[in-house]
Amino acid sequence: MPVSLGEPTDSPAVPRPDTVEHVTASSTPPTPNRPPGTFRIGEIGGIDVLVRSSWLLVAVLIAFVLAPTIEAIAPGLGALTYVAGLAFAVLLYLSVLLHEISHALVAKRFGYDVRSVTLNFLGGVTEIEGEPDTPGREFWIAVVGPLTSLAVGAAAWGASLLLPDSGLLLFAFRALALANLVVGVLNLLPGLPLDGGRVFRAIVWKATGNPYAGTVAAGYGGRAIAILALAFPFLAREVLGWDMTILDYVIAFVIAMFLWTGATQAMLAARLKRGLPSLTARGLARRAVDVPRSTPVAQAIEQARQAGAGAIVVHGPTGTIDGVVDERAVLATPEARRPWVDVGALARTLSPGLTLPVDLAGEPLIRALQQTPSSEYLVVDGESLYGVLVTGDVDHAFAARVRDGGKQRDAGRHTHG
Repeated sequence: MPVSLGEPTDSPAVPRPDTVEHVTASSTPPTPNRPPGTFRIGEIGGIDVLVRSSWLLVAVLIAFVLAPTIEAIAPGLGALTYVAGLAFAVLLYLSVLLHEISHALVAKRFGYDVRSVTLNFLGGVTEIEGEPDTPGREFWIAVVGPLTSLAVGAAAWGASLLLPDSGLLLFAFRALALANLVVGVLNLLPGLPLDGGRVFRAIVWKATGNPYAGTVAAGYGGRAIAILALAFPFLAREVLGWDMTILDYVIAFVIAMFLWTGATQAMLAARLKRGLPSLTARGLARRAVDVPRSTPVAQAIEQARQAGAGAIVVHGPTGTIDGVVDERAVLATPEARRPWVDVGALARTLSPGLTLPVDLAGEPLIRALQQTPSSEYLVVDGESLYGVLVTGDVDHAFAARVRDGGKQRDAGRHTHG
């Protein structure tokens, strides 16, 4: 009976997990693949600026909330009352854009690629390729956002001192100042996913030398802040005697869920990342048998079985390996046809990026797979064949880290001889 090419020969028999979703990390700018309702409005310093349609809802909400105040300050505006409210919403989100762009520019200064800055109903998100590799870089990329908000708030308050004692312009500058000062202070709270959580993570990382410890500490900080955010309207009503509306409770719930979810996801990602170093090309590669391209599929499978191999590679007339047999193509070939089909017809040509060094491990290994997506890769030790790395096996091992909470363990591959 032919050997199955579906698993490493001695790997444990466990169910195949769902495929891990990879984010492309290529040196070439990826083709834009934006979520529905996301629009590009321009770029700053080569960074795409995007807006989610949810922002429009917030802008309208701000206009309606501010309408009574604007009417009291400048009565008789009519419909222009709402136009003034929308104008303030735009001004407010321009300050949010400054906050996010400051993150992006510092990240670029440290050599990281920045994909985009997106404005949404909760504020903004800066998408940076990769993560800071030192606590110092983590600290400065994170802290510059809140500092920018505090600077904008201080500047707006200073400008308001130069204006007359009444009028819409004074109201706009003072409201902008208050909003940015609040955003700056709240963003410095020591919990993920807030900027202050990343600042706290950097401090713990620097003190302990352990980025994982920093993430866990900042994650628990984020959870604590989420609980406080949820409790705030209840405490404000009972302790301070404030009148709270249903909207206040809803907003508190949304903010608490955002903080709790973000903190939990960051902690899970850190546990998985801690297990990545045990994902190695050496440990996950299948033993491979090297055959001529003209070898019948049935014969190649038999040679693999006799050699205890879980993969097949092919070479041409010069003897140089130039392809990896596609496992799915083999399984799709009926057994009756296998003696008459050349195995080379089922092989994938080795294009750039499909050959990996045997010592590749952890994040560099994952990045290599992301940069050149494929189902199989040739693994070499110097100039010699070591084996074949199958993406499904990497997914399998990665899923094991999820089940084990990121703990490292043996990949369970067959032994090379």
